[in-house]
Amino acid sequence: MADVDVASLPAFPFIGPDDNPFIPVKGADLERLEGPVGKVRLPFGGWAWLISRHDDVRQLLRHPGFSSDQYKTGFPILNPIPPKQEDASGLFIFMDGEEHSRFRRMLTAEFMIKNIRRIEPLIEETVVQALERMREIGPPADLMNEFALPVPSMTICHLLGVPYSDHDFFQDHSRVIMDRNSGPEETQAALGALAGLLGDLIKFKRATPEDDLLSRLVVERVDTGQLREDELVSLAMLLLVAGHETTANMIGLSALALLEHPGQLDALRADPSLAPGLVEELLRYITVVRTGLPRLAMEDAEIGGQQIKAGEGVVAMLSMANRDHSVFEDPDDFDPKRREAHRHMAFGFGLHQCIGQPLARAELRVALVELARRFPRLRSELKLADVPQRPMAVTFGVAELPVTW
Repeated sequence: MADVDVASLPAFPFIGPDDNPFIPVKGADLERLEGPVGKVRLPFGGWAWLISRHDDVRQLLRHPGFSSDQYKTGFPILNPIPPKQEDASGLFIFMDGEEHSRFRRMLTAEFMIKNIRRIEPLIEETVVQALERMREIGPPADLMNEFALPVPSMTICHLLGVPYSDHDFFQDHSRVIMDRNSGPEETQAALGALAGLLGDLIKFKRATPEDDLLSRLVVERVDTGQLREDELVSLAMLLLVAGHETTANMIGLSALALLEHPGQLDALRADPSLAPGLVEELLRYITVVRTGLPRLAMEDAEIGGQQIKAGEGVVAMLSMANRDHSVFEDPDDFDPKRREAHRHMAFGFGLHQCIGQPLARAELRVALVELARRFPRLRSELKLADVPQRPMAVTFGVAELPVTW
């Protein structure tokens, strides 16, 4: 593969055939990138190995010799990052080994499938409330702002024990953090504002614990010396931001995909049991984490037949792995009956695979079933190519989705 500029790849920003936002790469780019591992120049200087094939991405993400610590020298930086804060050490997605596992173990039980099933009535209630508010507003309405954003925001607020009255505050600051146009100072200011709100909330939970995740972590982890309060602040911030931004984008894009395939929307309305398979195909087809997962080689390794030396950066392209012709037949087609859809890596792979994926799947499934059922005449106000996108967001999405019914 030739040495190419990562800024010229469709990930920065993504484009596709006929300006279709669901297709992350053009045919010519697939031919150029679906070969052996090759070099790309990074947007903030330096270069990295780009990994795009399904098997190679899996091999990389389960390899213990690659680090997720973005503050290590030589780490391939794809987005501006704020200065490292020594007292903000609960951001475990940027950690390795036992340090990463320590935090992850504290949350595993909370996001087990059996616990998510227990809160499904809450998710359904949240979805129905949002849809009824959208109906009250009347057509046309912005499905992103009236439905896709509120559903995961209300759900994660409830799980954490964050008052929903604060959702506008954390939603605005989350958008700054997840925008690649935000500079390090702006990102740091947003992180600081969220940390302040969460720090005050944690103090309140200590005095008046309730039946929520923050209260349990305060009582069971902080008060027992297993977790520092500043670690809990960072941990809560991570869950708050990640718990709504990616799912909100997936709900919006999934609704748009179904509006572009009305036969699939009709099928879901007639048979809600199709929802689990539909969700897996949507996760594969859309893959909102399109800029890739960066890693730093801590030891010499071979990925996809390419020797990678310690100290070199790599970028695992999940969206391209999910379009690998060797794994998915006709991968650019949207096929909810696809048997191999479950092999997607929309949530990553290996030790760093998204811990909240059972919750995200449940939210998507309930949201799409209820949307189809309650709005049988739903249609988009805009053509697919005219829907405004958010190309500079860390997770791909649309800025708004005007609909009518």
